Amino acid sequence: MKILVTDPISNSGIKLLQNSGFELIYETNLEKNDILKFIESIDAWIVRSGTQVTKELINKAQNLRVIGRAGVGVDNIDIITSTSKGVVVMNTPDGNTISAAEHTIAMICSLSRNIHFSHIDLVKGNWNRHTFLGVELRDKILGIIGLGRIGLEVAHRATSFGMKVIGYDPYVNEKILKEKNITAVELDQLTKESDFVSLHVPLIESTKYLFDYDRFKMMKKTSRIINVARGGLLNETDLAKALNSNIIAGAAIDVFENEPIKKNNPLLNAKNILLTPHLGASTLEAKEGVSISICKQVVNYLKNEEMGNAINMPLADMGVLKRISTYIKLAETIGSIQRQLSSGAVKAIYVDCYGSIEESKTILLSFIRGLLNDIVDGGVNFINANFIAKERGIKTSHSYKNKEIPFSNLIMTKVETDTETVTLSGCVYGKNLYRIVDIMGFELDMKPEGNMLFMQNKDVPGVIGKVGSILGENKVNIGEYLLSRTSKNDIAYAVVKLDCKLESHIIESLQNLDEILKIHQLKL
Repeated sequence: MKILVTDPISNSGIKLLQNSGFELIYETNLEKNDILKFIESIDAWIVRSGTQVTKELINKAQNLRVIGRAGVGVDNIDIITSTSKGVVVMNTPDGNTISAAEHTIAMICSLSRNIHFSHIDLVKGNWNRHTFLGVELRDKILGIIGLGRIGLEVAHRATSFGMKVIGYDPYVNEKILKEKNITAVELDQLTKESDFVSLHVPLIESTKYLFDYDRFKMMKKTSRIINVARGGLLNETDLAKALNSNIIAGAAIDVFENEPIKKNNPLLNAKNILLTPHLGASTLEAKEGVSISICKQVVNYLKNEEMGNAINMPLADMGVLKRISTYIKLAETIGSIQRQLSSGAVKAIYVDCYGSIEESKTILLSFIRGLLNDIVDGGVNFINANFIAKERGIKTSHSYKNKEIPFSNLIMTKVETDTETVTLSGCVYGKNLYRIVDIMGFELDMKPEGNMLFMQNKDVPGVIGKVGSILGENKVNIGEYLLSRTSKNDIAYAVVKLDCKLESHIIESLQNLDEILKIHQLKL
């Protein structure tokens, strides 16, 4: 069997592959056409962030069984095509944690004492020691947005400087944070009170441009912002404007919306800024760790079908996997919907399976992946799902029940947060079709896809007309309007499928209708 490596990994990783008994093809910096020369005969493929593992390449690799990503992010790998072709995708979610946390602290220290500016000035022949007046970190407030592994490691290190740590992460149990001397606050409060703000969240639709000019204006004039997480979390043009207008005191940025950055990037000419070229994971230890880990995982899979840190495969039995693959997709989809419907920190998850789907543990793991994957730095896979839930103080429960149901199969889920309980159920029709059949006790038949509004409203005449009028006035086309009522006949639940995402002022207009009780905008 052959293993192709197309991005640089450590010598220890290469040696491990060479001693595995498999044929090693180690070719880096290849263009797409060069990769095509090797792809047809390989059984495994190891990459970092440089290689784009596209649908075309995966389809050409007829013998490919596993793709290993030496690192966390898998944005450069086509997961959907990999899964459809039966190719396992693995990553190494823990390998970069310490390096990223330490780089964050290094950026904070450099900003607070003007180390980079004073160095540049000194090598020019100047001695302006009084120009570069810094600030102590002791007693300063560090606001951490995103309290996964990296965020918590940053908090741990910051407390050793005597900093007060406040944090925003709506998906972490507040009790867990208290045990780590972190005060949970809302995002606006964190923005206004922090002396340093550090970002540690994944880039998803809800975090895109989380910090824009309006939010920068909410910060103290003496505050500084650090981003070692993902490019696109802050608007770079707005950040440059905020710095040049003295809205905030400084920024340290390691990741960018487009990498490598172009010469006309506004941050290059901004005041009081420290830039590094995506060095968060660039340490000998991190490179060594992720290289050895992914090489071991790939070799163990080829030899024993062990799925360490599998992103897309929960079972070693491929026959079972193929049989329940649609149920897995349904469970992940329900998890994603639950995440967008639920407010507050998740305290407990319950998953019950009925009918022809008996693998309740696998369904639970798939549900957790859908619920938490977009909000956890490093992502959730079928190996770490239970651990991540436990780490965040989430109680989990799953069961198979043989009670009679009006469907051939059913996945029932319940999420309890510190403010509410949300229930959602779905079932599979045929081989590849699935539907949501119950939301909060309201029965309906809904294919979950695209842009949607989930609404609870008073069950009175005229609601559909008022909603339709507001959407029509804003030139928003309705694809489908699904309505469910209960026997009590006082509240109705509606799912409205739309052709586009609604702007905030349209949502506000809908919320202002007396008949609307709750409204959520979702995207799948």
